Amino acid sequence: MRMRSVWRGAISFGLVTIAVRLYTAVEEHDFRFNQVHREDGGRIKYKRVCSVCGEEVEYSDITKGYELDDGRMVIMENEDFEKLPVKTDKSIDVLEFVPVEEIDPIYFQKTYYLEPDKAAARPYVLLRDALVKTGQLAVVKITIRQKETLATIRARDDVLVMHTMLWPDEIRRAEFDFLDSDVEVRPQELKMATSLVESMAGDFDPETFTDDYRDALEKVIAAKAEGAELPEQPEAEDKGDVIDLMTALERSVEKAKAGRKGAKKAAPKKKASSA
Repeated sequence: MRMRSVWRGAISFGLVTIAVRLYTAVEEHDFRFNQVHREDGGRIKYKRVCSVCGEEVEYSDITKGYELDDGRMVIMENEDFEKLPVKTDKSIDVLEFVPVEEIDPIYFQKTYYLEPDKAAARPYVLLRDALVKTGQLAVVKITIRQKETLATIRARDDVLVMHTMLWPDEIRRAEFDFLDSDVEVRPQELKMATSLVESMAGDFDPETFTDDYRDALEKVIAAKAEGAELPEQPEAEDKGDVIDLMTALERSVEKAKAGRKGAKKAAPKKKASSA
C-alpha cells in the first residue's frame, strides 16, 4: 500500500526550489491496548466535561487555551495561529550545511522521507548527490502543523531523509550528584574495559536484533485468545557470586571472546566458485 503524504511544500536551496512531499518514515509495531471493564470486556468511554460549568461539551465547542502563571486562561482560536508574525508558508529553508558528525543525536525527534514531484526530480537528485559527495547535512527550518522546527536533511538509500529536531532549550541538562564527585578509575580497569569493548565490536546490522518482548507478548495474547496454556517464563540466568569490578571485566572479556569463536565455527563456509 502506497504511503500517504503528511505535508507538501518545497526545499529552498539557494535560488533552486525543489517541490517535495513529506512521508512518515517509521511505524511502531507495539501492541495497542484498550481500557476495558474486567467483568465483560466492554470498552471504557470518556466524556468531555467542562471543569467550570460541569456540562458535557461538544467537540465543535472545544478550542485551545494557554494557562498563565497567575491562573488566567488565554483562549486561542485557529485564526489566531494563522495571524502569527512568522513565516509559515510551505517551504523548507536550507540555513547551512554541516558535517554529519557535528549533530548530536539527542536533538533528533521524528524522521520523514522526502519525495520529489516529477518536475523536481533532477534538482532533488542533484542535492542528494551533493550531500553524499561532501559528507554534509543540510540544516533547515520547516513549519509543520503550525509549529516551526529545526531539522536536518541527509541522503539515505538514494532518498532524502529529514529529521525534525528539538530546540537547544528543550534539551535537559544532566544534573546528577555523582558528577560533582571525583570518581577514580584504575588504569588496569580501563584497559580491561577497552579490551571488552574491542572484543564485542562489530558492524551494525539491525536485522540481527529482535524484539523479544513483543514476540513473547504476541504468544501470550494468542494463547489467551485460544484458551490455551500460557507459555512458561524462562528461568533467570544465574549470575553467580558477587564479584569485584576487575574480575567481572575479565570474565566478560573471556565470555565475549568465546562467543565470537563459537559464532565463527557455526558460520557456514562459502563454497569456492567454479571457473
